[in-house]
Amino acid sequence: MILHLNTQAELEHAIHTLVKQDPRLKPVLEIAGMPALRRREPGYAGLAAIICGQQLSTASAAAIWSRVSAAFDPFHHDTLRRARADRLGRLGLSAAKIKTLKALAREIASERLNLDVLANEDADAAHNTLTALHGIGPWTADVYLLFCLGHGDAWPAGDLAVQEAVKIGLGLNTRPTAKQMTPIAEPWRPLRGAAAHLWWSYYRAIKKREGVIAGQDPRR
Repeated sequence: MILHLNTQAELEHAIHTLVKQDPRLKPVLEIAGMPALRRREPGYAGLAAIICGQQLSTASAAAIWSRVSAAFDPFHHDTLRRARADRLGRLGLSAAKIKTLKALAREIASERLNLDVLANEDADAAHNTLTALHGIGPWTADVYLLFCLGHGDAWPAGDLAVQEAVKIGLGLNTRPTAKQMTPIAEPWRPLRGAAAHLWWSYYRAIKKREGVIAGQDPRR
């Protein structure tokens, strides 16, 4: 059964279901508070925005995407497919990202890829479909599935913030690797995407708490 997180009410219902299934998540929710649903534009534009932001600061990613999306308005895969690489480069895109965006555009234009149908596929199968594409890594695939398609079971196992949150929240000795995160999340199927929202909120709450403590302690 594939569940979707398209509304705040759906996310909250999923979180409450998770807490009932796994009591370890109750204190996590108490600290994190109920996460707010975050969604991005689906389709080629949504995935392109994630690709543009890979390995960049939030500010740098936003600046580059603002230039790219403004230069190609409306933003369409055929437009990017035909765009000159030097023009894209002047907008701030690296050669590797230009290659990825163009390869993705060709896959969509040839109808070998339909990004929208991934929302109704098994999360692992959809993840594998995306990561099989040139330049699409696990993190990019999972972020697209979760934030652009609202896939309720997408699990960003490689996200460092989620890993650190899981380590603290579950009392692990070390931060789990992406490979170790997969069995850890098994009890949360088919709502691993909702669990990811919860762990991100938990991470932010912890870091905010640490910031307050650090600010009050003159020794730190």
